[in-house]
Amino acid sequence: MKLDSGWIAARWKEVSNSGEELTTTHSPSQSTKPWIEALVPGTVLGTLLKNKLIPDPFYGLENEAILDIADSGREYYTFWFFTRFQTNVSANAHAWLKFRGINYSAEVYLNGHKNVLPKGMFRRHTLDVTDILHNDGDNFLAVLVYPPDHPGRIPIEGGQGGDHDIGKDVATQYVQGWDWMAPVRDRNTGIWDEVSISFTGPVKISDPHLVSSFFDDLKRVYLHTTAEYTNVSSLAADCTLKVQVSIELEDGMCLIEHVETQELAIPGGTSVLYTFQPLFFYRPNLWWPNGMGKQALYKVDISVDVKGYGESDSWSQLFGFRKIDSHIDPATGGRLFKVNGEPIFIRGGNWILSDGLLRLSEKRYETDIKFHAEMNFNMIRCWGGGLAERPEFYHYCDLYGLLVWQEFWITGDVDGRGVPVSNPNGPLDHNLFLECARDTIKLLRNHASLALWVGGNEQHPPEDINTALKTDLKLHPFFKLPGVDTNLMETHSWTKSQEDPSRYLDGTRLYIQGSLWDGFANGEGDFTDGPYEIQYPEDFFKDNFYKYGFNPEVGSVGIPVAATIRRSMPQESWQIPLFQLSDGYISEVPNPVWDYHKYIPYSKPGKVHNQIEMYGEPKNLDDFCEKAQLVNYIQYRALLEGWTSRMWTKYTGVLIWKTQNPWTGLRGQFYDHFHDQTAGFYGARSAAEPIHVQLNLATYFVEIVNTTSSPLSGVIVDTSVWELEGSCPYHKLSKSLSVPPKKTLPIFEMEYPKTKNAKPVYFLLLKLLDKSNSNILSRNFYWLHLTGGDYKPLEAYRSKRVPIRTSAKVTLVGQTYKAEMKVHNLSKESLCEGHSFLNIEHHHSHQELITTENNNTKVELIKTENNNTKVEPANEKMEGLLSRISSCVYARKEKQMQVAEVKGDHSGVAFFLHFAVHAATKNPKTGEDERILPVHYSDNYFSLVPGEVLPIDISFKVPTGTVPKIVLQGWNTNGHSLAVQATRH
Repeated sequence: MKLDSGWIAARWKEVSNSGEELTTTHSPSQSTKPWIEALVPGTVLGTLLKNKLIPDPFYGLENEAILDIADSGREYYTFWFFTRFQTNVSANAHAWLKFRGINYSAEVYLNGHKNVLPKGMFRRHTLDVTDILHNDGDNFLAVLVYPPDHPGRIPIEGGQGGDHDIGKDVATQYVQGWDWMAPVRDRNTGIWDEVSISFTGPVKISDPHLVSSFFDDLKRVYLHTTAEYTNVSSLAADCTLKVQVSIELEDGMCLIEHVETQELAIPGGTSVLYTFQPLFFYRPNLWWPNGMGKQALYKVDISVDVKGYGESDSWSQLFGFRKIDSHIDPATGGRLFKVNGEPIFIRGGNWILSDGLLRLSEKRYETDIKFHAEMNFNMIRCWGGGLAERPEFYHYCDLYGLLVWQEFWITGDVDGRGVPVSNPNGPLDHNLFLECARDTIKLLRNHASLALWVGGNEQHPPEDINTALKTDLKLHPFFKLPGVDTNLMETHSWTKSQEDPSRYLDGTRLYIQGSLWDGFANGEGDFTDGPYEIQYPEDFFKDNFYKYGFNPEVGSVGIPVAATIRRSMPQESWQIPLFQLSDGYISEVPNPVWDYHKYIPYSKPGKVHNQIEMYGEPKNLDDFCEKAQLVNYIQYRALLEGWTSRMWTKYTGVLIWKTQNPWTGLRGQFYDHFHDQTAGFYGARSAAEPIHVQLNLATYFVEIVNTTSSPLSGVIVDTSVWELEGSCPYHKLSKSLSVPPKKTLPIFEMEYPKTKNAKPVYFLLLKLLDKSNSNILSRNFYWLHLTGGDYKPLEAYRSKRVPIRTSAKVTLVGQTYKAEMKVHNLSKESLCEGHSFLNIEHHHSHQELITTENNNTKVELIKTENNNTKVEPANEKMEGLLSRISSCVYARKEKQMQVAEVKGDHSGVAFFLHFAVHAATKNPKTGEDERILPVHYSDNYFSLVPGEVLPIDISFKVPTGTVPKIVLQGWNTNGHSLAVQATRH
């Protein structure tokens, strides 16, 4: 039973009663001062914000108005948390009060009884409350939570981890501020993770460990299972232990693959670590990372029945059969990962945490992880200055196929390598660090997605901790490279307790001492990751860009859309950076609020010319953010395509710094804190396709990328160049090609820039086609300029209007809207001989078009009895505009597909189209469109050549009572929107 509601809180100094009194004679209520509604799980700061007692620390400069713990003292953020609950269990059951995470130490009072919890943010606490719990009325629970012992101070100049004092404790280090994050004033003090009450019989199960071992080329697989069974009674217990393995089939049926039972007598007051005989599977469904196959997950249930009592305890876990190996690749010097024997080229990102105030939820985790999967990423690195991530995070990584590199709580900046140098021996209490590490390993080790343990970020732990972790995380012989002795399995000698891998703390995953060692960066601990700034896109493809095989951190820009800026700061802070010219380079001067939110510029004076100014000097916030999205798309697509161009010949992987921000930051992100994607999200998504066609921006050779384990045969590359007015002066079709697995293959040079009449700015469309059926395996659209040029001709192109037809079929499944969109560029097709387009398919519509908008003018589309649609003015003031509007936008039923068309005065490429979802009515307070977030798009920020049709799938949920509208905008098209009603399925 989770205790996640009904909590109240109060500052310790403002409460006169003791913990014993609060949980017996003087129980408080929310209506009694100083008690307020509390956020549990959560932090003190989250609770204060929930009650509007502090300004939003993520808005503008409001964080500066919140008292920092260094100035207030620890007592100011020492808080009581109180709740009451009822239970109804049998008289002979045992009750356990569980805390999965408290920062940093606490006193727990239940019904007048006190327990002092030990320190440490990353450890679980379980209390036997059997004799304390009231089974016939209210139970009163009060928790006094103390902040970290060493919260530190924030120097005026900021810095990485403030004054580094937080490193003396075992806690998150980002809370003192970083170059991407403002300080968190309470240092995340609170009951930050799950609180629960559970009930067992006389025997309880603790920390089962599941391990799969593989033999005969993955044909024979064994599941090893060990768990601790504790008899908490004074009498011996005759037990029946059971393990059951099942898998859910596609039709919703459940197939039980194995049931194993074992009789065991456990003396009273003792614990037994019991290992089942390994369960044999022949060719089980395997778990694969994203892009390599399906994520098959079996359900493992473990239970214990006690004679004379019945089921005493049970435990379940989704478990994936997979084998992960890694070694240093001799060809590149980078760490090479293999999953189920197949090399996997790592393309992923660095992760801090979902929310800087620890407002964590399954819903938010699912969106975060699904976003990473939608970008075609296959690894997330949990950075050492953040969290040991929660089981819910790993659950969704299991579901969506994201490998996880999990670091412990060491960073170079705080632990011995920062400025100034501090904490060279790490945290003060080394035993506490190891206790937290071992408990974290037990918490997470059964997840298929967990691939690697790493000692720290850009630093290794102190020698004694490092040695202990190496010992604790030593590999079982079955998992040591280059192979294992299969005779061990044949003779069943693993049944000896010391040999079964499930009796190890982990035994299956490699431990690397730090992020810059052993196949990462230069492998020797030197600061050889990065860079973290804007680059010329072509530089990512050059030999001298990065010389090591696996880069654990490379970062760049990440300004969000204009709507996010407006939501993140007051209007006076919407001023875009000043552009100042010096020595031939533009430098950017951001306003103080942007600077506080860690904005990094789109130029590097002396090295990289301003990439936004290449499109023309931005006029206002909307113009700036729109042009920034163009840069974001190019920047991150080029980064990943540059790495993939050298797959296995120079590189084994790359992790981008970073994929998201835990607050309203203005740098290094693919989506913002509100879950709205930048264009960089879709540039990365394109580049990380498992099968991909791309242009090498350094050589201008077209390349085919095949990261899969199967060869490609009978494929054709279709290359076409399009000029701004829609003509197609260059087209090249390759011969039928074959591409080996795990290979990047150069095909031919794209020679248009060398032609006599090449235009200064042009569009390139690459398509990889299956010759047998003309299916498009990969589509990639570029906008390019000649050497020494820029994109300023695109500015004049904005005044053109290309005709667009948008159709939609929308259904409602549960609470989720699913929209099947098709966008058609109605421009007259150019005589680009042999060019092939994606054919549009007609589907029955389940959607009614209600409104459309054009140039901020609303038009009502009224459905008539004969199912036709006519355009009528929404009010009298619009009558004079109607003729102009209706010449641009109209809608109709067409073969049962609802269609909206935006007419235009120009034929050409429909450039940089992007969908968004809003509430159909504007916010009555602000007059602004309300974005509906999160939204999942199969693609976005796309362009269409004349005659081309592109299907886009959109899914989202909306608040109760909200009617959504789907908005389409573009560089050179009239924006319009579809307000929808959906048929429920």
